Amino acid sequence: METSPATPVTASPPTCPAALPRSVVLLFACASGLSVANVYYAQPLLDALMADFSIGAGAIGGVITATQVGCALALLLLVPLGDLVQRRRLMLAQVLALAGALAAVTLAPSVTVLLAGMLLTGLLGTAMTQGLIAYAAAAAGSHERGHVVGTAQSGVFIGLLLARVVAGSVSDVAGWRSVYACAAAAMLVLALLLWRSLPVLASIGQRMRYASLVASMFQLLRRDRVLQIRGTIALLMFAAFNIFWSALVLPLSAPPYQLSHTAIGAFGLVGAVGALAAARAGRWADQGFGQRTTFAALVLLVVAWLPLSWLELSLWPLAVGIVLLDLGGQAIHVTNQSMIFRTDPAAHSRLVGAYMLFYAAGSGLGAIATTAVYDTAGWRGVCVLGAAVSLLALVFWAATRRFMPAQAGQ
Repeated sequence: METSPATPVTASPPTCPAALPRSVVLLFACASGLSVANVYYAQPLLDALMADFSIGAGAIGGVITATQVGCALALLLLVPLGDLVQRRRLMLAQVLALAGALAAVTLAPSVTVLLAGMLLTGLLGTAMTQGLIAYAAAAAGSHERGHVVGTAQSGVFIGLLLARVVAGSVSDVAGWRSVYACAAAAMLVLALLLWRSLPVLASIGQRMRYASLVASMFQLLRRDRVLQIRGTIALLMFAAFNIFWSALVLPLSAPPYQLSHTAIGAFGLVGAVGALAAARAGRWADQGFGQRTTFAALVLLVVAWLPLSWLELSLWPLAVGIVLLDLGGQAIHVTNQSMIFRTDPAAHSRLVGAYMLFYAAGSGLGAIATTAVYDTAGWRGVCVLGAAVSLLALVFWAATRRFMPAQAGQ
C-alpha cells in the first residue's frame, strides 16, 4: 500500500532476491541513462531555440539555467522521497510527469512555457536519475551493491555523453521539437518497462513527515563522516572534470584546429571507456578494496593532465588524457556511492541527494574557475589548475583515510 509523507511506516527488511537478475540491473542502467539525457538535450540546440523564440544571445543561457535550477530543487525536494514512499510507484509517477514536461517543451508556444518546461525537465529528470541509483542500491544485496550501482552509474554517464550527439543529429533531420517529442515517447515506453520489471521493495521507514525528511538530509551531512569525506573528494573530482570539459571548446574551436561543435562533441564519446570501467570499480569496492581503488583512481586523475596539456601539439594525447580522466573520475564516483550507501540502509535516497549536492558545488566552481584561468593563462594554465585540484583531492584522501570506518575497505 502506498504511504503518504504523514503516514507512519513500519520498519521491515527489503523483500528482494539475494542477487538481482541481470535484466533488472541493465534496466536500471538504461533507465538512468534515458532519464539524465533529458537534462542535457538542450545544450546543442540553443542556436535553434534562439531563432525560434527570438531570444538574444545574452539571454539564451537562461534555458540551461532553468534546467539546472530544476536539478538543484530535485536534489533537495524530490530525491529524498524515495526513503518515505514506495519506490516503484514513485518512479512511475515521476516518469509519467517527466513525459508531460517534455511534451510541454515540444509544444511550447512562448519563452515562458519553454522555461517552465525546462525547469520541470531538470527537476523530474534529476529526481528520476538519482532516485533510480538509490533504488538500485536498496534492491541490491550488500555483496553486489557496488557492482549494481556501478552499472547504473555507467548508464548515467553514457546517457549524458550521448544526449548531445542524439539531440544534434535528430534536430538536424527533423527540428529541435522532434528531439523532445521523441524523448516524451521514450519516457512512456520506459514507464511500462519499469512498472513490469522493477522489484517491489518493502518500506524501510521511520515516523517522519515530509519537512522532517528534507531536514534530515542536512542532519546526514552534519553527522555522517563517510558522506562528508567522500563528498569532499567528489566535489574536488567534479571540479577537475568541469575545469577540463568547460574549457575544451575554447582551444579546439580556435586555430590551428578550428573544429566544428559536432567534432568537439565527439571527443566526449572517448570518455565512454571510463563509463565501462565503472562497474568493475564497484566490484572492487564490494570486495573490500574501496580505498585502494580510490588511491589508484586519484593517481590516474592527476596523471591525466600531462597528456591533456599536450593538446597544442596533437589531438592524440588529448584522447589519451580524456580516457585517463574519465576512467579515474568514474571509478571514484562509483566507489564513493558504494561506500556511502553502506552507512544507513533506510536513507539511500537522502544519501544520494546529499552526495550530489557536492557534485553540483564542484561542477559550478570548476566551470567558473576554468574560463577565468583560460582568459589569463591559456590552455596550459587550465591544465595546471586541473592538476592542482586533482592533487588536492589525492592529498585530502590521504589525510582523511584514517578517519574512515573499517567497512569502507582497505
